[in-house]
Amino acid sequence: MQRDFSDEVRMIDEMAERFAADIVAPRAAAIDETNTFPDDIYRQMAGQGLFGVALPEEAGGSGFGALAACAVIERLASGSGSVGNAFAIPTEFVRVLWHYGTEAQKALIPGVLDGSIIPACAVTEPDAGSDVVSMRTRAVRDGADWVISGTKAWVTFGRVADQVTVFVKTDPEAGHRGISAFIVDMKTPGISRGKSEALLGMHGLAECQLSFDDVRVPASAMLGEEGRAFKMAMENFNFSRLLMSAMALGMTQAAMDDAMAYALSRKQFGQPIFEHQAIQFMIADMSKDITAARLMIHHAARLADAGRPYALEAAQAKLFTTDMAQVHVSNALQVHGGNGYSSEYRIGRLFRDVRLSQIYEGTNQIQRIIIARNLEKQYQ
Repeated sequence: MQRDFSDEVRMIDEMAERFAADIVAPRAAAIDETNTFPDDIYRQMAGQGLFGVALPEEAGGSGFGALAACAVIERLASGSGSVGNAFAIPTEFVRVLWHYGTEAQKALIPGVLDGSIIPACAVTEPDAGSDVVSMRTRAVRDGADWVISGTKAWVTFGRVADQVTVFVKTDPEAGHRGISAFIVDMKTPGISRGKSEALLGMHGLAECQLSFDDVRVPASAMLGEEGRAFKMAMENFNFSRLLMSAMALGMTQAAMDDAMAYALSRKQFGQPIFEHQAIQFMIADMSKDITAARLMIHHAARLADAGRPYALEAAQAKLFTTDMAQVHVSNALQVHGGNGYSSEYRIGRLFRDVRLSQIYEGTNQIQRIIIARNLEKQYQ
């Protein structure tokens, strides 16, 4: 479909498309096979100014907003879901710093934008995923400092991060109002990087557990107000869900492109398999839902850029896009027949990578709850 972008966003979109084709796609299989963080590609993305596309100009970004960020991650993820994911982490980090950080914390932004500082965010724990309020990591006040203790799981970039936003309980009796966040330098004594999971897909993101053993940080390390981190996280989730939607969209578009190319070249029963109606119907449905998903994502992003509420639209986009992605990437593999099960074709990697999108940044079951609660408010 044609993308209805301003000249500035179209320029960023075309640049990201070229970057994905020339730099990302040729390395995607190796990143997947070796499960190695692509440090050079990460720094090239920084050098292209990609991490600041959604950040205001006064913060050091390009000021193009959420729509541009969605366009970029869709293109990157079409080359590699892992690289698309790697774009999302710093893009979200600088946005949160700009909105909630102190002047000293905002001083980290230039380093994140140029790639010299690798950030991460530690929310999830071994026993606290969707139920964020059940986290056990604690921060206890001790004079002018806070002392952090606990374990975080599934920390993307955890093994290579320089600065990590750590969500903790500062008042265990206050429910979600007792959650605070700290920006923690990973050189601080008491931090250890633990095991990395053997993941189904999304390889190369240096994921690991992080343990905090009486980690002492100054009060100035707190991000935002004490007890307000849950609200901060929920607001950022709206933005991150747009990115995850666009990431899944990029992988689904790549799967459709591969299915079309294969169906037009592969001959069975004396003709290209695309001539069989069963194949045509699968690809037609891919095209339909990809177009619908892109429109939903871009609509929600435009609401975000206009400063209007978009929690409902972000949840709808994330739910629709990631659900349709599972169906159509699977069908694209089916179009490839037995060859789809071979590592010589990238469709198998897309099939494994896209599965995370239904879990990441709030499971799709949580998205349904968010949608229902927003509708309840509208109809009351």
